[in-house]
Amino acid sequence: MAATLVDLTHQVTTAMPVYPGDPTVLLEPALTTATAGVNVLALHLGSQSGTHVDAPYHVDVTWPTLDGLPLERFTGPAVLADLRGLEPRAAVTPDLLAPALERVGEGSVLLLATGWARHWGTDAYLAHPALTPEAAGAIVAAGVRTVGVDAPSVDPTPDPGPGDPAVAALLADLADEHDRPADEPTLAAHRVLLGAPGGGVIAENLTDLRPLLAAQEAGLPVEVSLFPLRLVAADGAPVRAVARLG
Repeated sequence: MAATLVDLTHQVTTAMPVYPGDPTVLLEPALTTATAGVNVLALHLGSQSGTHVDAPYHVDVTWPTLDGLPLERFTGPAVLADLRGLEPRAAVTPDLLAPALERVGEGSVLLLATGWARHWGTDAYLAHPALTPEAAGAIVAAGVRTVGVDAPSVDPTPDPGPGDPAVAALLADLADEHDRPADEPTLAAHRVLLGAPGGGVIAENLTDLRPLLAAQEAGLPVEVSLFPLRLVAADGAPVRAVARLG
């Protein structure tokens, strides 16, 4: 039976969803066949746009950049943690990961299947479950160096606040500038995973992982590739994430 390839990558489109504060995405013609004989797109996007990977440099300037990591960090046999059914903003604790971590081996890629890809493009997408620092520590202790998730982050994503700029400005004026917002991200799980010995990798914004869960349940091998653009001295880059089932 031939292996099946599954695309785990969101389409890159103008005005696609991005993490709060990240650059907006714009695709527009730079050259056209009508004027230049060829079609060429001009791209404006961030290193964290769409389905992408984070390098350690993303959270610490003294840690490895994307081009300082071995290619082995971006591919390997996948083990899925089935986290579907959790409530919005639920904490993913070590006990929830224990069944998956018992199955990981050398070079395994741990995929966190929260089911949150179904909310892509909606406000609910930002209210995803997230790893606790202790869960991130358990992943590193199990020897895993590459983690992927079908959500915008392994850490809690802050609420973007009111859509009305006037309301947001008023709330900012009323806030004590010395008070840290309760939902301000600390990226604690990022720091644990990316700071693992040898450098870790996090893939975010993966698409629907249900076919991979089904393959794992059926006992089929699952391999994943998360190869990024070869950006120099980068904190991360978009990827074409693909799984091979069987």
